Amino acid sequence: MNTNTLLDLTTDIGYELAMCGAETYRVEESVSRILSAYGVESEVFAIPNCIIVSVHPHDRHPLTRMRRIGHHGNDLDTVEKLSGLCRAICSQTPEPEVAQQWFAQLQSLRLRYSTLAQYLGYFLGAAGFSLFYGGNLADSFCGGLCGALVGFVNRQLDQRKANPFFRTIASSFFLAMLAYALGAVGLTRNTDAVTIGALMLLVPGLLFTNAMRDIIYGDTTSGTNRTVQVFLMAAAIALGTAGAWQLSVTLWGIPASEAAVSYPVYAQCLFAMASCIGFAILFNIHGPGGLLCALGGALSWAVYCLVLHMEGSEITACFWSGLFSSVYSEIMARIRKYPAISYLVVSIFPLIPGAGVYFAMSYAVQGQMDLFAARAMHTGAIAGILAVGILLGSTVFRMYSEWKLHRRSPGKA
Repeated sequence: MNTNTLLDLTTDIGYELAMCGAETYRVEESVSRILSAYGVESEVFAIPNCIIVSVHPHDRHPLTRMRRIGHHGNDLDTVEKLSGLCRAICSQTPEPEVAQQWFAQLQSLRLRYSTLAQYLGYFLGAAGFSLFYGGNLADSFCGGLCGALVGFVNRQLDQRKANPFFRTIASSFFLAMLAYALGAVGLTRNTDAVTIGALMLLVPGLLFTNAMRDIIYGDTTSGTNRTVQVFLMAAAIALGTAGAWQLSVTLWGIPASEAAVSYPVYAQCLFAMASCIGFAILFNIHGPGGLLCALGGALSWAVYCLVLHMEGSEITACFWSGLFSSVYSEIMARIRKYPAISYLVVSIFPLIPGAGVYFAMSYAVQGQMDLFAARAMHTGAIAGILAVGILLGSTVFRMYSEWKLHRRSPGKA
């Protein structure tokens, strides 16, 4: 067996998993299990910026490979296929050269949505959330236009290698300016709903979810790193939107926004599902998995509304809906052999307090610091309790998986 080839293969697989948006524990476990299947002792260390793999061949010096990890993508379909490849390699243990051919074939057959489909994803995600946050049909269409603008700005800046922080500031600025301009000419009556709906496209949902899951599995360095990135992206959204607000006030006066429409719960769930379909496209989820992810979003919001009706506490509703999202994603992952992250990252989007971030920013820009502090603390509490629900559900399933693995091991008590 060619140890160098095996080391190169596993390092490349770990690198691709990380680049596509996989959690740190998945990157490390996938590489470790492949090497263990070949009887090779190894040490694997991964953080969001780097992966290091060391093997310890018998009667030879240790060999180490390291790869620098750049900006992470949102290609969850490839995460699923790479996870399947890892399971196939572990079960069949082909020659490393053959496994490399499998890996190369998988790379050549990666599915990607067309540019038009991606713009449709941006439009659906923003349009659905504009309705979700109380806009009417005209507001929804305007929100979809703002979402398409986000896609255009992101693509242009990505081609120019702009960093994510600057991209987020620019995207939030331009989408907010468009929303306020549409309000100024009378095409939309609820600029708040339009702006919030489009801003949801910039919310770092995958970063937030991976941060929580990394912390669950003890990867505190990676979890902290991702958490810092989440706060930076939230700050970038606030900065971009605040700049647009100030400029629009100078040009057209304070943007007008009518009271939000109060939709029944079933309509809110349908709007959430439509938005989540858009996000499934943006996260490159193909086939029936995308619809199941969107269904998870609708059901999570239904749980939120049910608990809110029974308990009257928003914090309690966020906890139980976050727990439901986590349990739903873990169950779907085991039924369909698809990574749980794909279901979780989409199904929690209706629960993310995007409106809280937007209104906190609005209060800060208007100098209403008491309202800003109250709104910011409330938004932070919602995000925190949502994370607790996700952590609890994932931890229980993780403990169950470890128990099953212990029962199957030959050396169990």
